Amino acid sequence: MTQKPEFLDYEPLTRVKSGRSVSSSDTDAGSPLREAALDGEYEELQNQQSRKELSHARKSDDWTPISNQAWSRAGVAGTEEIGGVKPTPDARLNEAENQTWILRRGHSISFFGLFLFTFLVYFRPYELFQSLEWLSSAAFWVAVATLIIFIPTQLGLENTITARPREVNLILLLLLIALISIPFAHDSLTAWNTFIEYSKVVIMFIVMINIVRSENRVKALILLVLAASVLLSIAGINDYRTGNLALQGRRIEGIIGGIFSNPNDLALHLVTMVPLTVGLALSTRSYLKKLLYWCCGVIVTAGIIVTFSRGGFLALACAVFFLCWKLAPRGRAFFGVLGLIFVLTLVALAPGAFHSRLTRDASAIARTDDLKRSIFLAVRNPIFGIGMGNFIFYSNQAKATHNAYTQVAAELGLIAATFYVLFIVAPFKGFRFIERECEATKKRPRIYYLSVGLQASLIGYMVASFFASVAYLWYVYYLVGYSVCLRRIFESRLSKRIP
Repeated sequence: MTQKPEFLDYEPLTRVKSGRSVSSSDTDAGSPLREAALDGEYEELQNQQSRKELSHARKSDDWTPISNQAWSRAGVAGTEEIGGVKPTPDARLNEAENQTWILRRGHSISFFGLFLFTFLVYFRPYELFQSLEWLSSAAFWVAVATLIIFIPTQLGLENTITARPREVNLILLLLLIALISIPFAHDSLTAWNTFIEYSKVVIMFIVMINIVRSENRVKALILLVLAASVLLSIAGINDYRTGNLALQGRRIEGIIGGIFSNPNDLALHLVTMVPLTVGLALSTRSYLKKLLYWCCGVIVTAGIIVTFSRGGFLALACAVFFLCWKLAPRGRAFFGVLGLIFVLTLVALAPGAFHSRLTRDASAIARTDDLKRSIFLAVRNPIFGIGMGNFIFYSNQAKATHNAYTQVAAELGLIAATFYVLFIVAPFKGFRFIERECEATKKRPRIYYLSVGLQASLIGYMVASFFASVAYLWYVYYLVGYSVCLRRIFESRLSKRIP
Protein backbone atom coordinates (compact mmCIF):
# COMPACT_ATOMS: atom_id res chain seq x y z
CA MET A 1 0.00 0.00 0.00
CA THR A 2 1.37 3.42 -0.96
CA GLN A 3 2.08 5.94 1.68
CA LYS A 4 2.21 9.66 1.15
CA PRO A 5 5.56 11.32 1.85
CA GLU A 6 5.76 12.14 5.52
CA PHE A 7 6.18 15.65 6.89
CA LEU A 8 9.84 15.12 7.79
CA ASP A 9 10.74 13.08 4.72
CA TYR A 10 13.75 13.90 2.57
CA GLU A 11 12.56 14.62 -0.96
CA PRO A 12 15.14 14.95 -3.75
CA LEU A 13 14.38 17.88 -6.04
CA THR A 14 14.82 17.77 -9.80
CA ARG A 15 14.86 20.95 -11.82
CA VAL A 16 13.10 21.36 -15.16
CA LYS A 17 15.84 22.21 -17.65
CA SER A 18 15.74 25.71 -19.10
CA GLY A 19 12.53 26.42 -17.25
CA ARG A 20 10.54 24.45 -19.86
CA SER A 21 7.27 22.65 -19.29
CA VAL A 22 6.88 18.90 -19.00
CA SER A 23 6.72 17.43 -22.49
CA SER A 24 5.21 14.04 -21.60
CA SER A 25 1.83 13.34 -23.18
CA ASP A 26 0.64 12.16 -19.76
CA THR A 27 0.95 15.69 -18.46
CA ASP A 28 -0.49 17.74 -21.31
CA ALA A 29 -2.28 20.96 -20.44
CA GLY A 30 -5.64 20.36 -18.83
CA SER A 31 -5.09 16.62 -18.26
CA PRO A 32 -5.90 15.15 -14.81
CA LEU A 33 -2.31 13.91 -14.40
CA ARG A 34 -0.89 17.35 -15.10
CA GLU A 35 -3.20 18.95 -12.57
CA ALA A 36 -2.22 16.25 -10.08
CA ALA A 37 1.44 17.10 -10.70
CA LEU A 38 0.88 20.79 -10.11
CA ASP A 39 -1.06 20.09 -6.92
CA GLY A 40 1.54 17.73 -5.46
CA GLU A 41 -0.29 14.44 -6.01
CA TYR A 42 1.65 13.26 -9.07
CA GLU A 43 4.50 11.70 -7.08
CA GLU A 44 2.05 9.54 -5.16
CA LEU A 45 0.79 8.07 -8.44
CA GLN A 46 4.39 7.36 -9.47
CA ASN A 47 5.25 5.61 -6.22
CA GLN A 48 2.09 3.55 -6.36
CA GLN A 49 2.93 2.20 -9.80
CA SER A 50 6.54 1.45 -8.82
CA ARG A 51 5.47 -0.36 -5.67
CA LYS A 52 3.03 -2.51 -7.63
CA GLU A 53 5.83 -3.52 -9.97
CA LEU A 54 8.16 -4.42 -7.09
CA SER A 55 5.42 -6.26 -5.21
CA HIS A 56 4.62 -8.32 -8.30
CA ALA A 57 8.27 -9.33 -8.64
CA ARG A 58 8.43 -10.29 -4.97
CA LYS A 59 5.43 -12.62 -5.26
CA SER A 60 6.68 -14.31 -8.43
CA ASP A 61 8.32 -17.72 -8.15
CA ASP A 62 11.05 -16.72 -10.60
CA TRP A 63 12.94 -13.45 -10.44
CA THR A 64 12.15 -11.25 -13.43
CA PRO A 65 14.09 -8.11 -14.37
CA ILE A 66 12.67 -4.87 -13.04
CA SER A 67 13.42 -1.54 -14.64
CA ASN A 68 16.14 0.60 -13.10
CA GLN A 69 13.61 3.43 -13.02
CA ALA A 70 11.34 1.42 -10.71
CA TRP A 71 14.22 0.50 -8.40
CA SER A 72 15.41 4.11 -8.41
CA ARG A 73 12.03 5.44 -7.31
CA ALA A 74 12.02 2.81 -4.56
CA GLY A 75 15.40 4.10 -3.35
CA VAL A 76 17.81 1.51 -4.80
CA ALA A 77 20.54 2.05 -7.39
CA GLY A 78 19.52 -0.56 -9.97
CA THR A 79 19.59 -4.25 -10.85
CA GLU A 80 23.30 -4.83 -11.35
CA GLU A 81 24.78 -8.13 -10.29
CA ILE A 82 26.82 -8.23 -7.08
CA GLY A 83 29.62 -10.80 -7.14
CA GLY A 84 28.03 -12.47 -10.15
CA VAL A 85 24.79 -13.14 -8.28
CA LYS A 86 21.60 -11.21 -8.82
CA PRO A 87 19.88 -10.24 -5.56
CA THR A 88 16.49 -11.76 -4.86
CA PRO A 89 13.38 -9.58 -4.86
CA ASP A 90 13.09 -9.95 -1.07
CA ALA A 91 16.66 -8.72 -0.54
CA ARG A 92 16.27 -5.89 -3.01
CA LEU A 93 12.97 -4.76 -1.53
CA ASN A 94 14.38 -4.82 2.01
CA GLU A 95 17.37 -2.80 0.80
CA ALA A 96 15.01 -0.41 -0.92
CA GLU A 97 12.98 0.08 2.23
CA ASN A 98 16.08 0.65 4.39
CA GLN A 99 17.71 3.12 2.03
CA THR A 100 14.43 4.93 1.41
CA TRP A 101 13.88 5.32 5.15
CA ILE A 102 17.35 6.82 5.61
CA LEU A 103 17.07 9.15 2.61
CA ARG A 104 13.56 10.33 3.42
CA ARG A 105 14.69 11.42 6.87
CA GLY A 106 18.04 12.82 5.81
CA HIS A 107 17.19 16.43 6.69
CA SER A 108 14.46 15.91 9.29
CA ILE A 109 16.62 16.92 12.26
CA SER A 110 17.99 19.91 10.35
CA PHE A 111 14.46 21.04 9.56
CA PHE A 112 13.47 20.69 13.20
CA GLY A 113 16.48 22.88 14.07
CA LEU A 114 15.43 25.50 11.52
CA PHE A 115 11.87 25.43 12.83
CA LEU A 116 13.07 25.88 16.43
CA PHE A 117 15.46 28.64 15.37
CA THR A 118 12.61 30.47 13.59
CA PHE A 119 10.48 30.14 16.71
CA LEU A 120 13.20 31.71 18.87
CA VAL A 121 13.83 34.54 16.38
CA TYR A 122 10.18 35.51 15.95
CA PHE A 123 8.73 34.78 19.39
CA ARG A 124 11.77 35.61 21.59
CA PRO A 125 10.20 33.85 24.65
CA TYR A 126 12.89 35.18 26.97
CA GLU A 127 11.46 38.67 26.46
CA LEU A 128 7.89 37.59 27.06
CA PHE A 129 8.71 35.76 30.29
CA GLN A 130 11.55 36.78 32.59
CA SER A 131 11.86 33.23 33.91
CA LEU A 132 13.08 32.20 30.43
CA GLU A 133 15.93 34.69 30.32
CA TRP A 134 18.36 31.79 30.16
CA LEU A 135 17.16 31.25 26.58
CA SER A 136 18.56 34.60 25.41
CA SER A 137 21.41 32.89 23.53
CA ALA A 138 19.43 29.81 22.54
CA ALA A 139 18.92 30.92 18.92
CA PHE A 140 22.70 31.01 18.38
CA TRP A 141 23.28 27.54 19.79
CA VAL A 142 20.33 26.07 17.92
CA ALA A 143 21.79 27.51 14.70
CA VAL A 144 25.19 25.97 15.49
CA ALA A 145 23.64 22.57 16.23
CA THR A 146 21.59 22.75 13.03
CA LEU A 147 24.72 23.47 10.99
CA ILE A 148 26.64 20.61 12.62
CA ILE A 149 23.89 18.20 11.52
CA PHE A 150 23.12 19.83 8.18
CA ILE A 151 26.62 19.94 6.65
CA PRO A 152 27.54 16.23 6.80
CA THR A 153 23.97 15.20 5.94
CA GLN A 154 23.85 17.47 2.90
CA LEU A 155 27.28 16.33 1.71
CA GLY A 156 26.36 12.69 2.19
CA LEU A 157 23.06 12.96 0.35
CA GLU A 158 23.96 15.26 -2.53
CA ASN A 159 27.75 15.60 -2.47
CA THR A 160 27.50 19.39 -2.33
CA ILE A 161 27.15 21.87 0.49
CA THR A 162 24.27 23.73 -1.14
CA ALA A 163 22.13 24.06 -4.21
CA ARG A 164 23.10 27.07 -6.31
CA PRO A 165 20.03 28.94 -7.54
CA ARG A 166 20.69 32.53 -8.60
CA GLU A 167 19.49 33.85 -5.22
CA VAL A 168 22.27 31.94 -3.42
CA ASN A 169 24.90 33.25 -5.83
CA LEU A 170 23.73 36.83 -5.33
CA ILE A 171 23.67 36.66 -1.55
CA LEU A 172 27.14 35.05 -1.46
CA LEU A 173 28.50 37.83 -3.67
CA LEU A 174 26.93 40.39 -1.35
CA LEU A 175 28.50 38.66 1.67
CA LEU A 176 31.90 38.58 -0.07
CA ILE A 177 31.79 42.34 -0.74
CA ALA A 178 30.83 42.93 2.89
CA LEU A 179 33.89 40.96 4.01
CA ILE A 180 36.28 42.70 1.61
CA SER A 181 34.97 46.13 2.65
CA ILE A 182 35.87 45.71 6.34
CA PRO A 183 39.47 47.04 6.07
CA PHE A 184 38.16 50.13 4.24
CA ALA A 185 35.47 50.92 6.83
CA HIS A 186 35.51 54.05 8.98
CA ASP A 187 35.19 51.82 12.05
CA SER A 188 36.44 48.33 11.22
CA LEU A 189 35.25 46.81 14.51
CA THR A 190 31.66 47.94 13.90
CA ALA A 191 31.86 46.65 10.34
CA TRP A 192 33.17 43.29 11.53
CA ASN A 193 30.47 42.89 14.18
CA THR A 194 27.75 43.77 11.66
CA PHE A 195 29.27 41.33 9.18
CA ILE A 196 29.17 38.50 11.75
CA GLU A 197 25.49 39.17 12.47
CA TYR A 198 24.70 39.32 8.77
CA SER A 199 26.59 36.10 8.05
CA LYS A 200 24.20 34.30 10.43
CA VAL A 201 21.29 35.47 8.27
CA VAL A 202 23.01 34.24 5.11
CA ILE A 203 23.90 30.85 6.59
CA MET A 204 20.37 30.12 7.80
CA PHE A 205 19.00 31.25 4.43
CA ILE A 206 21.20 28.68 2.71
CA VAL A 207 20.14 25.99 5.18
CA MET A 208 16.49 26.82 4.51
CA ILE A 209 16.58 26.45 0.75
CA ASN A 210 18.30 23.08 1.03
CA ILE A 211 16.13 21.38 3.66
CA VAL A 212 12.67 22.81 2.96
CA ARG A 213 11.72 20.36 0.21
CA SER A 214 7.96 20.01 0.53
CA GLU A 215 4.97 22.30 0.46
CA ASN A 216 4.09 21.22 3.99
CA ARG A 217 7.43 22.43 5.29
CA VAL A 218 7.02 25.79 3.60
CA LYS A 219 3.55 26.16 5.09
CA ALA A 220 4.78 25.09 8.53
CA LEU A 221 7.33 27.92 8.61
CA ILE A 222 4.81 30.45 7.28
CA LEU A 223 2.20 29.40 9.85
CA LEU A 224 4.76 29.69 12.65
CA VAL A 225 5.63 33.25 11.63
CA LEU A 226 1.93 34.04 11.12
CA ALA A 227 1.23 32.97 14.71
CA ALA A 228 3.92 35.38 15.92
CA SER A 229 2.44 38.12 13.71
CA VAL A 230 -1.05 37.64 15.16
CA LEU A 231 0.40 37.78 18.68
CA LEU A 232 2.25 41.01 17.86
CA SER A 233 -0.86 42.52 16.29
CA ILE A 234 -3.15 41.66 19.20
CA ALA A 235 -0.61 43.07 21.66
CA GLY A 236 -0.26 46.25 19.60
CA ILE A 237 -4.03 46.73 19.36
CA ASN A 238 -4.34 46.22 23.10
CA ASP A 239 -1.54 48.72 23.82
CA TYR A 240 -3.25 51.33 21.70
CA ARG A 241 -6.62 50.60 23.33
CA THR A 242 -5.18 51.01 26.84
CA GLY A 243 -3.05 54.04 25.93
CA ASN A 244 0.23 52.24 26.47
CA LEU A 245 2.21 54.33 23.95
CA ALA A 246 5.76 53.51 24.98
CA LEU A 247 7.53 55.24 22.08
CA GLN A 248 7.76 58.92 23.06
CA GLY A 249 4.20 58.71 24.37
CA ARG A 250 2.82 58.77 20.82
CA ARG A 251 3.22 55.30 19.31
CA ILE A 252 3.16 51.69 20.40
CA GLU A 253 6.18 49.43 20.64
CA GLY A 254 6.20 45.74 19.75
CA ILE A 255 5.58 43.41 22.66
CA ILE A 256 8.57 41.42 21.40
CA GLY A 257 11.86 43.29 21.19
CA GLY A 258 14.69 42.94 18.74
CA ILE A 259 13.58 43.40 15.14
CA PHE A 260 9.98 44.13 16.23
CA SER A 261 10.54 46.83 18.87
CA ASN A 262 10.40 49.69 16.34
CA PRO A 263 6.81 50.28 15.13
CA ASN A 264 7.96 50.99 11.56
CA ASP A 265 9.87 47.70 11.37
CA LEU A 266 6.92 45.93 12.97
CA ALA A 267 4.59 47.38 10.33
CA LEU A 268 6.95 46.26 7.58
CA HIS A 269 6.85 42.70 8.86
CA LEU A 270 3.06 42.68 9.26
CA VAL A 271 2.63 44.03 5.72
CA THR A 272 4.53 41.02 4.33
CA MET A 273 2.25 38.63 6.24
CA VAL A 274 -1.10 39.97 4.96
CA PRO A 275 -0.65 38.69 1.35
CA LEU A 276 0.64 35.35 2.63
CA THR A 277 -2.49 35.02 4.74
CA VAL A 278 -4.61 35.69 1.64
CA GLY A 279 -2.64 33.06 -0.27
CA LEU A 280 -3.18 30.50 2.50
CA ALA A 281 -6.91 31.28 2.62
CA LEU A 282 -7.32 30.80 -1.14
CA SER A 283 -5.19 27.65 -1.27
CA THR A 284 -7.20 25.61 1.24
CA ARG A 285 -10.44 23.79 0.54
CA SER A 286 -11.53 23.81 4.18
CA TYR A 287 -14.08 26.53 4.98
CA LEU A 288 -13.02 26.52 8.62
CA LYS A 289 -9.40 27.17 7.68
CA LYS A 290 -10.46 29.86 5.23
CA LEU A 291 -12.37 31.63 8.00
CA LEU A 292 -9.40 31.32 10.35
CA TYR A 293 -6.96 32.74 7.78
CA TRP A 294 -9.25 35.67 6.91
CA CYS A 295 -9.63 36.48 10.62
CA CYS A 296 -5.84 36.44 10.98
CA GLY A 297 -5.58 38.77 7.98
CA VAL A 298 -7.99 41.25 9.56
CA ILE A 299 -6.09 41.18 12.88
CA VAL A 300 -2.72 41.71 11.19
CA THR A 301 -4.14 44.58 9.10
CA ALA A 302 -5.43 46.24 12.27
CA GLY A 303 -1.97 45.76 13.77
CA ILE A 304 -0.46 47.70 10.86
CA ILE A 305 -2.85 50.61 11.41
CA VAL A 306 -2.05 51.01 15.12
CA THR A 307 1.69 51.27 14.37
CA PHE A 308 0.95 54.64 12.66
CA SER A 309 3.56 53.73 10.06
CA ARG A 310 3.28 55.73 6.83
CA GLY A 311 5.61 53.39 4.98
CA GLY A 312 3.64 50.41 6.25
CA PHE A 313 0.36 51.91 5.06
CA LEU A 314 1.75 52.69 1.60
CA ALA A 315 3.25 49.19 1.32
CA LEU A 316 -0.07 47.61 2.34
CA ALA A 317 -1.90 49.61 -0.33
CA CYS A 318 0.58 48.46 -3.01
CA ALA A 319 0.32 44.82 -1.88
CA VAL A 320 -3.50 44.97 -1.98
CA PHE A 321 -3.51 46.44 -5.50
CA PHE A 322 -1.07 43.78 -6.68
CA LEU A 323 -3.26 41.00 -5.27
CA CYS A 324 -6.29 42.44 -7.06
CA TRP A 325 -4.31 42.66 -10.30
CA LYS A 326 -3.09 39.05 -10.14
CA LEU A 327 -6.11 37.26 -8.74
CA ALA A 328 -8.73 38.93 -10.94
CA PRO A 329 -7.25 39.25 -14.46
CA ARG A 330 -10.69 39.53 -16.06
CA GLY A 331 -12.04 42.09 -13.64
CA ARG A 332 -9.01 44.18 -12.80
CA ALA A 333 -10.85 47.48 -13.10
CA PHE A 334 -13.58 46.34 -10.71
CA PHE A 335 -11.21 44.87 -8.17
CA GLY A 336 -8.86 47.83 -8.53
CA VAL A 337 -11.71 50.12 -7.51
CA LEU A 338 -12.60 47.67 -4.73
CA GLY A 339 -8.99 47.77 -3.49
CA LEU A 340 -9.04 51.58 -3.55
CA ILE A 341 -12.25 51.57 -1.50
CA PHE A 342 -10.62 49.16 0.96
CA VAL A 343 -7.59 51.44 1.41
CA LEU A 344 -9.73 54.56 1.80
CA THR A 345 -11.91 52.75 4.32
CA LEU A 346 -8.82 51.90 6.35
CA VAL A 347 -7.81 55.55 6.36
CA ALA A 348 -11.31 56.67 7.34
CA LEU A 349 -11.56 54.19 10.22
CA ALA A 350 -7.99 54.72 11.43
CA PRO A 351 -7.27 56.69 14.62
CA GLY A 352 -6.82 60.44 14.39
CA ALA A 353 -3.14 60.17 15.26
CA PHE A 354 -2.65 58.06 12.16
CA HIS A 355 -4.15 60.81 10.00
CA SER A 356 -1.72 63.30 11.54
CA ARG A 357 1.29 61.16 10.70
CA LEU A 358 0.12 60.75 7.11
CA THR A 359 -0.20 64.49 6.57
CA ARG A 360 2.17 66.30 8.93
CA ASP A 361 5.00 65.03 11.07
CA ALA A 362 8.39 66.53 11.93
CA SER A 363 10.19 63.18 11.67
CA ALA A 364 9.78 63.28 7.90
CA ILE A 365 12.26 66.17 7.73
CA ALA A 366 14.93 64.21 9.62
CA ARG A 367 14.37 61.14 7.46
CA THR A 368 14.73 63.19 4.29
CA ASP A 369 18.03 64.60 5.60
CA ASP A 370 19.38 61.09 6.31
CA LEU A 371 18.24 59.90 2.89
CA LYS A 372 20.07 62.72 1.10
CA ARG A 373 23.20 62.12 3.16
CA SER A 374 23.18 58.38 2.45
CA ILE A 375 22.90 59.05 -1.30
CA PHE A 376 25.80 61.51 -1.06
CA LEU A 377 27.96 58.92 0.74
CA ALA A 378 27.08 56.24 -1.81
CA VAL A 379 28.23 58.50 -4.65
CA ARG A 380 31.43 59.46 -2.81
CA ASN A 381 32.26 55.83 -1.91
CA PRO A 382 30.93 53.74 -4.83
CA ILE A 383 33.24 50.71 -4.56
CA PHE A 384 33.20 49.45 -0.94
CA GLY A 385 31.18 52.15 0.80
CA ILE A 386 31.90 53.40 4.32
CA GLY A 387 31.57 49.99 6.02
CA MET A 388 28.70 47.88 7.33
CA GLY A 389 26.87 49.59 10.17
CA ASN A 390 29.00 52.74 9.82
CA PHE A 391 26.39 55.20 8.57
CA ILE A 392 25.55 56.17 12.12
CA PHE A 393 28.97 57.87 12.35
CA TYR A 394 28.12 60.08 9.36
CA SER A 395 24.51 60.85 10.19
CA ASN A 396 23.72 64.37 11.42
CA GLN A 397 21.53 62.84 14.14
CA ALA A 398 23.44 59.60 14.81
CA LYS A 399 20.67 57.54 13.23
CA ALA A 400 20.35 54.96 10.48
CA THR A 401 19.57 55.73 6.84
CA HIS A 402 15.85 54.79 7.13
CA ASN A 403 16.17 53.31 3.64
CA ALA A 404 17.35 49.74 2.98
CA TYR A 405 18.59 50.49 -0.55
CA THR A 406 20.72 53.51 0.32
CA GLN A 407 21.82 51.67 3.47
CA VAL A 408 23.55 49.03 1.33
CA ALA A 409 24.73 51.56 -1.26
CA ALA A 410 26.30 53.88 1.33
CA GLU A 411 27.81 51.18 3.55
CA LEU A 412 28.88 48.57 0.96
CA GLY A 413 28.96 50.42 -2.36
CA LEU A 414 26.88 50.55 -5.53
CA ILE A 415 27.85 47.06 -6.73
CA ALA A 416 26.61 45.53 -3.47
CA ALA A 417 23.39 47.56 -3.75
CA THR A 418 22.87 46.09 -7.23
CA PHE A 419 23.29 42.56 -5.88
CA TYR A 420 20.84 43.34 -3.07
CA VAL A 421 18.15 44.57 -5.46
CA LEU A 422 18.69 41.61 -7.82
CA PHE A 423 18.39 39.25 -4.85
CA ILE A 424 14.93 40.64 -4.05
CA VAL A 425 13.60 40.62 -7.62
CA ALA A 426 15.18 37.29 -8.71
CA PRO A 427 12.27 35.15 -7.42
CA PHE A 428 9.80 36.87 -9.77
CA LYS A 429 11.19 34.92 -12.75
CA GLY A 430 10.28 31.70 -10.99
CA PHE A 431 6.85 33.07 -10.13
CA ARG A 432 6.19 33.80 -13.81
CA PHE A 433 7.16 30.22 -14.63
CA ILE A 434 4.67 28.88 -12.06
CA GLU A 435 1.93 31.11 -13.45
CA ARG A 436 2.54 29.98 -17.05
CA GLU A 437 2.33 26.33 -16.06
CA CYS A 438 -0.90 26.91 -14.11
CA GLU A 439 -2.67 28.88 -16.85
CA ALA A 440 -3.95 25.78 -18.68
CA THR A 441 -5.37 24.09 -15.57
CA LYS A 442 -9.09 24.15 -14.95
CA LYS A 443 -8.58 24.77 -11.26
CA ARG A 444 -5.68 26.72 -9.82
CA PRO A 445 -3.43 24.47 -7.66
CA ARG A 446 -2.57 25.39 -4.06
CA ILE A 447 0.97 26.36 -4.94
CA TYR A 448 -0.28 29.01 -7.37
CA TYR A 449 -1.99 31.03 -4.62
CA LEU A 450 1.04 30.76 -2.36
CA SER A 451 3.23 32.10 -5.17
CA VAL A 452 0.90 35.06 -5.74
CA GLY A 453 0.88 35.80 -2.01
CA LEU A 454 4.68 35.70 -1.91
CA GLN A 455 4.92 38.09 -4.85
CA ALA A 456 2.66 40.58 -3.07
CA SER A 457 4.69 40.14 0.12
CA LEU A 458 7.93 40.93 -1.69
CA ILE A 459 6.36 44.00 -3.28
CA GLY A 460 5.14 45.11 0.14
CA TYR A 461 8.66 44.66 1.50
CA MET A 462 10.23 46.59 -1.39
CA VAL A 463 7.94 49.55 -0.70
CA ALA A 464 8.14 49.47 3.10
CA SER A 465 11.92 48.98 3.15
CA PHE A 466 12.30 52.28 1.31
CA PHE A 467 11.52 53.83 4.71
CA ALA A 468 13.47 51.47 7.02
CA SER A 469 17.06 50.32 7.52
CA VAL A 470 16.36 46.58 7.36
CA ALA A 471 18.71 45.34 4.65
CA TYR A 472 20.66 43.07 7.00
CA LEU A 473 17.68 41.78 9.01
CA TRP A 474 15.65 38.60 8.62
CA TYR A 475 12.54 39.97 6.89
CA VAL A 476 13.34 39.64 3.19
CA TYR A 477 15.57 36.59 3.57
CA TYR A 478 12.71 34.47 4.84
CA LEU A 479 10.47 35.71 2.01
CA VAL A 480 13.05 34.95 -0.67
CA GLY A 481 13.76 31.63 1.05
CA TYR A 482 10.09 30.64 0.83
CA SER A 483 10.09 31.69 -2.83
CA VAL A 484 13.15 29.63 -3.76
CA CYS A 485 11.81 26.57 -1.96
CA LEU A 486 8.39 26.86 -3.58
CA ARG A 487 9.91 27.22 -7.04
CA ARG A 488 12.22 24.21 -6.59
CA ILE A 489 9.33 22.07 -5.31
CA PHE A 490 7.19 23.09 -8.28
CA GLU A 491 9.95 22.41 -10.81
CA SER A 492 10.56 19.01 -9.24
CA ARG A 493 6.89 18.11 -9.55
CA LEU A 494 6.91 18.95 -13.24
CA SER A 495 9.96 16.77 -13.84
CA LYS A 496 8.15 13.63 -12.65
CA ARG A 497 7.10 10.99 -15.18
CA ILE A 498 4.82 7.97 -15.05
CA PRO A 499 6.42 5.15 -17.11
